[in-house]
Amino acid sequence: MIKNNKTVFVGVSGGVDSSVSAAILIEQGYTVVGVFIRTWTPDFIKCTWQDERRDAMRVCAHLGIPFLECDAEKEYKEGVADYMIEEYRKGNTPNPDVMCNREVKFGVFLKFAKDNGADFIATGHYAQNDYELKNKNYELKKGKDLSKDQSYFLWTLTQDDLAHTLFPVGHLEKTEVRKKALKYNLPTATKKDSQGVCFLGPLDMKDFLGHYIESKKGNVLNNKGKIVGVHDGAVFFTLGERHGFMLTKHANNSKPFYVVAKDIKENTITVSDIHINTISEKFSKYNLINTNWINNKPEDGKKYTAQIRYHGEIVNCTLSILKDNCALVNFDKSILVSSGQSIVIFNDNICLGGGVVI
Repeated sequence: MIKNNKTVFVGVSGGVDSSVSAAILIEQGYTVVGVFIRTWTPDFIKCTWQDERRDAMRVCAHLGIPFLECDAEKEYKEGVADYMIEEYRKGNTPNPDVMCNREVKFGVFLKFAKDNGADFIATGHYAQNDYELKNKNYELKKGKDLSKDQSYFLWTLTQDDLAHTLFPVGHLEKTEVRKKALKYNLPTATKKDSQGVCFLGPLDMKDFLGHYIESKKGNVLNNKGKIVGVHDGAVFFTLGERHGFMLTKHANNSKPFYVVAKDIKENTITVSDIHINTISEKFSKYNLINTNWINNKPEDGKKYTAQIRYHGEIVNCTLSILKDNCALVNFDKSILVSSGQSIVIFNDNICLGGGVVI
């Protein structure tokens, strides 16, 4: 091990990925400090952050590194939870994990690290950060384990963010991470992966939103505008969803019905049993706002691929870059994307950036 005189603050969440990240960095000669990021938790959700914090402390004690706590409760509440609730009220479908990364991990935590003398932060994300000497910039790439790749959530990162960020497990398969955890004898080696919304865990989104947005029964319509069922509130649905509404009148077949439109003002949703990809050509073009391009802007008309949700289908597309951080995405086929969702653009395994559907 060669001491490199660089200090890394590792976001230790109490999970195996961040634990192994810390151990790898110690092995590489960095001065490592473990940091637990404290966020907001609503009163009606069973509080688990104390357990996660305890596991994070155990990992740091086992590795013999300092343990600190970064208070991001206010920023999480305002920048992630409140934002998510307000977007749903408008009828949009936001991605809280994208906002959590932007506002908390690469916002509050990165600033905390810099203010306390760190050269880098590190997280357990399955993504890769490569510096290209030819172009003299950083490239965000998909994680080696494509089944765990989290680059979709990181499309808001900037060159400055990447210049101060390490992803120690991004070049590993998940099975390799587990093996390393056992090798290092980490307390989290056999701990199950967390699921659900960033920091909040496996909450049911409609149950969560129901504490802030009043449910209101409305009509389910078919493609001809006829009432065929009922639902508990149009704001709770996203395009392409197949569950959560009750059909009282429909053809006697086993085809699934998809939400293809919603009217927040009238509190109605429209469903169809026609396959999403053949519904209409109008679902192949989407306008993006708040775009962020990690390196240079993508080329107009060049073929790229896009993801519309985490682990969602990879779809071929072209882009037209517009002014004021806007862009037009033209998919090769029709696909349903709700307002508020993130569309993330890739060139092979390189994440170019993305934007929010308007």
